[in-house]
Amino acid sequence: MSYATQQNLVTRFGADELIQLTDLNNVGSIDAAVIAVALADADAEINSYLAGRYNLPLTQVSAELVRLACDIARYRLFDVRATEAVKVRYDDAIKKLRDIGKGLASLGIDEVGQAIAAAGDVQMVSGGRDFARPGRGNY
Repeated sequence: MSYATQQNLVTRFGADELIQLTDLNNVGSIDAAVIAVALADADAEINSYLAGRYNLPLTQVSAELVRLACDIARYRLFDVRATEAVKVRYDDAIKKLRDIGKGLASLGIDEVGQAIAAAGDVQMVSGGRDFARPGRGNY
């Protein structure tokens, strides 16, 4: 599952910018193959930060994750022509991913079932007690 789509990029950055970045044959349209490579590269980069904390692939994609994927893919599309603003957005995305990887920030998804327990650890979630022993009160 990809974290962002071509349409997400168009919505955020506009078709004109994406045509300029992807239209290598000067046909006047967005090259979907170039976009697909940038999005796949963004997914791989994101996964490298999330791999130690989440089971991959993620089963949920939050708005925050879409934003991060778009900023990374855009930076990849700009390549060496990246403006300062594009570079700052990329650097911010990477900082956020590092923080998520360290547990200092959240992806904004339901982490139940996504988090990886530490090696050898077992985690159990209980709905609480249904019964109490006589004379022990209700818990």
